[in-house]
Amino acid sequence: MTRTERTGSENRTLDELQQTLQIEIDPALLQLALTHRSFAYENGGIPTNERLEFLGDSILGQAVTVKLFRDHPDLDEGELAKRRASLVSSVALAEVGRAIGVGRYIRLGRGETLTGGADKPSILADTVEAIIGAVYLDAGGDVATGLVLRLITPLMQDPERFGAAMDPKTSLQEIAARRSAPAPAYSVAESGPDHNKHFVATVTVGELVQASGEGSSKKQAEMAAALEAWTLLNGAN
Repeated sequence: MTRTERTGSENRTLDELQQTLQIEIDPALLQLALTHRSFAYENGGIPTNERLEFLGDSILGQAVTVKLFRDHPDLDEGELAKRRASLVSSVALAEVGRAIGVGRYIRLGRGETLTGGADKPSILADTVEAIIGAVYLDAGGDVATGLVLRLITPLMQDPERFGAAMDPKTSLQEIAARRSAPAPAYSVAESGPDHNKHFVATVTVGELVQASGEGSSKKQAEMAAALEAWTLLNGAN
């Protein structure tokens, strides 16, 4: 499909997303970047965005690494690595996804749609990475890097983010205390076989916020949930 062959409301929607991204790429490739595996499964096993996500993850990591290296000559390797980790985390990318409204464009299966998949941090983050991968394939490395920097730079300008990303549970406890709220309470559910467990943690801070996070361990899931809750509360300041 060429750019001149686009018709209908779906293509207008893709145009809207491209305007938000300040970029133009092949609509078929963009549509692939927006295709979650749940949608593919319900539609005859069509290709998903997972390969583009894999590519986008590498482009994202390189762009953020170079940006941090050039902008912070005073920071050592360990601090640079911590900052990079906070900026390429699923929580950070989900925040980017929400900022550009990507959830409304993701093609999800019925089950994911009914359970709020369009706002799940993992799905938003994966889709942002897939979009970056699609841009790289269609427009090249320089354009993809430019997109990454436009998306990530606002996060870099928030110095509190780096502390929270390094110790999200403590940061969440501190913001709860400042608001005279109860201490964060965590619950964790697990699924999958013993050799491949998947954990989903939910954290509640009184009536202020409830957030979830996923991971391959209980600790990882709780940290992801804490960072998501911290991000939501910090954004409400």
